[in-house]
Amino acid sequence: MRRPDGLTARRSVVLLALIALLAVRPSGRLAAQTEGSILTVLPGSTRSAGLGGAGAALVGDAGAMFANPAGIATIRHLSLEGSYEPYLAGSAVSSAALALRVRRWTWGFGAQALDYGSEPEIVPDPATGGRRGMPTGASFHPYEALATTSLVYRRGFAAMGFTAKYNRQQIGSDVSDAWAGDIGVAIAVFDIMAVGVSVQNLGGDLGNGALLPRRTRAGLTLNYIDPQGTFRLLTTLEAQWTRDRSAVLIQGIEGGIVTGGVGLVARVGYATRATVTDASRLTFGGGIVLGRLGMDYAFQAYDALGGGTHRVGLRWTP
Repeated sequence: MRRPDGLTARRSVVLLALIALLAVRPSGRLAAQTEGSILTVLPGSTRSAGLGGAGAALVGDAGAMFANPAGIATIRHLSLEGSYEPYLAGSAVSSAALALRVRRWTWGFGAQALDYGSEPEIVPDPATGGRRGMPTGASFHPYEALATTSLVYRRGFAAMGFTAKYNRQQIGSDVSDAWAGDIGVAIAVFDIMAVGVSVQNLGGDLGNGALLPRRTRAGLTLNYIDPQGTFRLLTTLEAQWTRDRSAVLIQGIEGGIVTGGVGLVARVGYATRATVTDASRLTFGGGIVLGRLGMDYAFQAYDALGGGTHRVGLRWTP
């Protein structure tokens, strides 16, 4: 049946299934639960996805700004990153990020989008008394988009940064949007270890009582072997506290062999999960290293919705 905004019953089921974060009220107004966004709770990069979603202490790549703005402080000069993921029920997630360092300052820009695809508009069929629907020939295109910009200052081992973000959600003719901010600090001791803490989605009022999910993250990353050598071995540990949800603990490990600037790495992540999601606690991933270019892959299973998600990405840090 057609709701006032043109949302079909099948699309309603899909939207509710996507981590149960979005819902459509009978009035057709776009609303949300406490977590009013899917994009802001998904990993910001393919590497992060392969490590269970950890990111507060993963520094040195442009995509780090999605978890902790201070994470981009350690890039050398420039970092570019992008990823694509055919998500659940025919939707797709894409992201892109750029970070540029000038002395003690680093500026970054990022964008993410969740595309639900096009859906035909269905209206009640008068011939059946409205018990069945019929297509009008028109369609609508629900989506969620997020744009961010970060500014970070670094002095010595420590860095502090701020991110301003704009979130927009549209289903049919209904639109909700919100401005929010992140703050973060990071301490990176050469290539040996990094500590990061961030508070995300300060503000973020989508209207009608819906808010972007306030989240605090604290992480520690350790390199057990010099990453400039042949072998790679890194672990990351992160705790996340999201408003009105139980705490989440994430553990990840990354290891591999790189010689002459060319090599392979593998990743495994484990995370405790809130009961509202059907996502597997385990994630797997890997990557190909070609000098300053990294090609990444991550997989996460979803039981009830069948199969899983496959994410691919590119990172370039000249």
